[in-house]
Amino acid sequence: MTENEIYLKAGVYTNSDHLDVIAYAEEKTKGIGTKKEQVIALYYAIRDGFKYSPYHIVLKPYAMKASYLLTKDYGHCIEKSNLFVACARSLGIPSRLAYGNVKNHLGTSLLEKTLKTDVLVFHGYAEVFLNNKWVKATPVFNAALCDKLGVEPLEFDAEKDAVFQESDKTGKPFMEYTADHGTFKDVPLKAITLAMKAHYPHLFERKMDDLKFTFEFDEV
Repeated sequence: MTENEIYLKAGVYTNSDHLDVIAYAEEKTKGIGTKKEQVIALYYAIRDGFKYSPYHIVLKPYAMKASYLLTKDYGHCIEKSNLFVACARSLGIPSRLAYGNVKNHLGTSLLEKTLKTDVLVFHGYAEVFLNNKWVKATPVFNAALCDKLGVEPLEFDAEKDAVFQESDKTGKPFMEYTADHGTFKDVPLKAITLAMKAHYPHLFERKMDDLKFTFEFDEV
């Protein structure tokens, strides 16, 4: 099995063989002939079809499956990127998950107050293999949210990397990567949980289930 063939296989969480994932991918790419245009269509469907929300994090196996996001209209970066990868695989396009720590210069006060930092650990994005090269894609921050934050939406042409917006519309810093965790063929749930526990230990010390922020996890 070649490296690219590995990134065509369904994972436990990147469940590209799930009937709902297959149906969603087919619906969003119906009538689109080329792999490149299919990936672009998936990118915008997932970027804007699910509101970005970092306020409801469930680090449990059922919630990490790509198919689970299809039961909601919102998701965080790990969920949205995972669905994108699963959909691409279901269409025969090699895809993988990637993660990094991100410093959010324009983070909301609620999120920073809850996390006690402006660093988001294991921020998720994706990579797809097109025209003999890997291209980065981040179908995470929906256009409506970007407009609210004063940031141009992150566009994707399936040729150049689309990782994050470095600045807002006025030129002020928006996001920057501070650590690279590499690429994965499936969601590394244990690694994500341990990283969050190291950076946000207070979240694991008490139940976070108020209306503004929900945090659930399994012990690892």
